[in-house]
Amino acid sequence: MKEEEKKEERNKVKQRELTYKLIISQLFYDGHQNLAQELAAIVEQEASAVSPSDRLMNIVSMGLTHEHEVERPLNRLEYSLGPGLDLEFETEPQTSAPEPAMYETAYVTSHKDKCRAAAFTMDGNLVATGSVDASIKILDVDRMLAKSDPDAVELHPDAVVGHPVIRTLYDHLDEITCLEFHPREQILISGSRDTNIKMFDFSKTSAKKAFKTLTDAEQVTCMSIHPSGDFLAVTTEGPVLRFYDISSCQCYVCPYPREHHTGPLTSVRYAADARVCATASKDGDVKVWDGVSGRCVQTFSKCHDGAEVCSVLFSRNGKYILSSGLDSVVKLWELSTGRCLIAYTGAGSVGRQEHSAHAMFNHTEDFVMFPDEATTSLCAWDARNAQRKNLLSLGHNGPVRHMVHSPCSPAFITCSDDFRARFWYRRNVH
Repeated sequence: MKEEEKKEERNKVKQRELTYKLIISQLFYDGHQNLAQELAAIVEQEASAVSPSDRLMNIVSMGLTHEHEVERPLNRLEYSLGPGLDLEFETEPQTSAPEPAMYETAYVTSHKDKCRAAAFTMDGNLVATGSVDASIKILDVDRMLAKSDPDAVELHPDAVVGHPVIRTLYDHLDEITCLEFHPREQILISGSRDTNIKMFDFSKTSAKKAFKTLTDAEQVTCMSIHPSGDFLAVTTEGPVLRFYDISSCQCYVCPYPREHHTGPLTSVRYAADARVCATASKDGDVKVWDGVSGRCVQTFSKCHDGAEVCSVLFSRNGKYILSSGLDSVVKLWELSTGRCLIAYTGAGSVGRQEHSAHAMFNHTEDFVMFPDEATTSLCAWDARNAQRKNLLSLGHNGPVRHMVHSPCSPAFITCSDDFRARFWYRRNVH
């Protein structure tokens, strides 16, 4: 018996040594010679690079497969908002979420030019809109709802005090292309065609100007803030994804040219656990990037039959990516297999659309939503089986260029080239 135990122990030691050897080799291969030498010194191995192989990746893949067999703990977003879409374990999911066609306009705000950006806070209490006129508005959701509800004056007299627009910010010189609320602080981050990323402290009523500015070399097209609030993933008119450290303002990019997109970037989104983020590009590809090393770990080539990919969005559990393209098709991709599981079709009544538009989930991930450019109506599908739901006329006089749904309530906002942003809500019907 003791001999068997000794043999098993020797095997474990050999496996550890082999694993360290593979890790050290991979570090050398990736250009991290100093780290490789430090690790080799710690584990008392020779610091030499062996020829690259897939063995380490296969070991990790096997481990992850085994890990996924165990019941996975909910991430922070799933814990606070519910599990969301999971095609692996669902049988007959029941939903109490209202169909998107049942939402109604609760408030309309106007800019002096086309409106093309919006964002909600994590708690859904505030929403920001941005315009080609370079202005940003921050609106209070409760005040917007009170404006459209005649009973609100009697039931909640405090809620209707004051205008829904609580801040108007001016510090950019060109179109606002993207907005993000900081997850922990009262900070709004904006990206613009003036190549600047600006941060506003909206806790101060007098603050019209940004307290911090990051200047890029290209026009900023999209951004996604790390759940910790410490980093910002940024896309521009160029093909290279940027990672900004918010506190130090330092910018990081993947140093391997072969891993980058070959066309301008259109969208970026972090997964809820920030282990990975995804980008979309005019080159027709979606790429998945490691959240720590910044390297590309997966590419979905020609996702929309070569058409420009307009948006990417992770499901709450991080298992799926929702993409939309200029072919007017929305697709659900499974990360673990790289397959397209579901295609949501029928939005493009006249074929390919002219302008880019974003697809999104509702707050429970029971529905997928996407605007039909030709009819300015909202298409919606059952997220699990792609069954078409009733259309919702969005009431805009121009293309809807951006939409974003509240993370925690039946509310979304549509931004249009008719200079307006419409706030939609589904009230409780008793």
